[in-house]
Amino acid sequence: MGSSRAPRDGRDPDPGPRFLWASPLPPTRSGVADYAAEVLPYLARAARVTVVEPPGWEPPGAPAWLDGVERLPHDAGSPGGTVNLLHLGNNPYHLWIVKRLRAAGGVVVLHDTVLHHLLVEEAAADGAWGRFGEEMAQAHGPGGAALAAARRWGYSGRLDPFLFPARSPLLRRASGVIVHNRQAEADVARACPGLPVRRVPLAVAALPAGDRAAWRARLGVGDDELLLVHLGFLTPAKGLDVILRSVAALTQLAVPVRLTVVGEGGEAAALAAAVAAAGMSEQVRSWGYASEDDLGGIVAAADLGLVPRYPTAGETSAAALRFLAAGTPVAVAGYHQFLEFPAAAAPRIAPGRAGVGDLVRVAAALAGSSEARSAAREAARGAWVDGGHEPSLAAVDLLAAARALSSFTA
Repeated sequence: MGSSRAPRDGRDPDPGPRFLWASPLPPTRSGVADYAAEVLPYLARAARVTVVEPPGWEPPGAPAWLDGVERLPHDAGSPGGTVNLLHLGNNPYHLWIVKRLRAAGGVVVLHDTVLHHLLVEEAAADGAWGRFGEEMAQAHGPGGAALAAARRWGYSGRLDPFLFPARSPLLRRASGVIVHNRQAEADVARACPGLPVRRVPLAVAALPAGDRAAWRARLGVGDDELLLVHLGFLTPAKGLDVILRSVAALTQLAVPVRLTVVGEGGEAAALAAAVAAAGMSEQVRSWGYASEDDLGGIVAAADLGLVPRYPTAGETSAAALRFLAAGTPVAVAGYHQFLEFPAAAAPRIAPGRAGVGDLVRVAAALAGSSEARSAAREAARGAWVDGGHEPSLAAVDLLAAARALSSFTA
């Protein structure tokens, strides 16, 4: 067990409730782990915080974001008088947190409103397919039960989790829920009537400022070329086919364009093959995983970020916020929570392949006007600032929401 440490500024912790924080942590390559590292230092300055160490976790050196917190092993119980802040996403990094939720409840910080994937991972890990079937039936009736039976034997469709999101089986065990966008707030209220819900901005810090001109040169981008950048894990839902089709169309229209794809994942090989087959190897660069400093430089170099994700698990896109924090506009799929970003900073494109025409239009308009690029960059930075995403501000809202929800169980 880690040792207790005092806050760096020497002040006494807030005398209010003590918070137990359970989430993935760096060096895990997870958006929720990045979020934890960004918000924990500010939360720990205002409250008593104990971080639960994920199974098998080793701290990356002596990171500053662990200052001011105590640590407990993943299988330890919660100290008395503690409000459990249990972070749920829809990947296996959260399985151990589900066990804590099932055992003792707590306030869920919900990063994905589609929890179907997580229930499947849990059933596969524990062999609890019977429980999976019962909970799918509770959430979605006979259709959910039938889908669970098919899933157990390996029959599933790509859209099944999004059509049967299975929110209520886990959330009904929570005393309250914290979400990061209005769409998530509405989804939880619909799935679990009467469950207290609070919405707070997602904490996403501005990356280290990169030298725009130097990074454009490093990426091989000319002064007259438009640089498009995609961030995030490479999955079928990230719209990479839409992006490549758009680059091809822009090239046919004689719009000078280049694309850098940052991220890793199962689609990396398919992306490389598609780029080669289309003869776009000179225009498209795959960066793979990027360090924080490299990512800051790449984002600063971009003229337009790309987050055409469809379908979505209800998350607030940290990738989109990375672009906005750097003053880079970002094209997003025009539906659900993505519509909450201001259109001047985050132009909307139609979900799926229908978005090719929209993306070509947006990119061509930016390429053809320096005034349009300047206005979009100003709107982007304003959207991040006005949204309250700076971690010190987001931590204040998170603390207030957690305190409010803790009063329901006091």
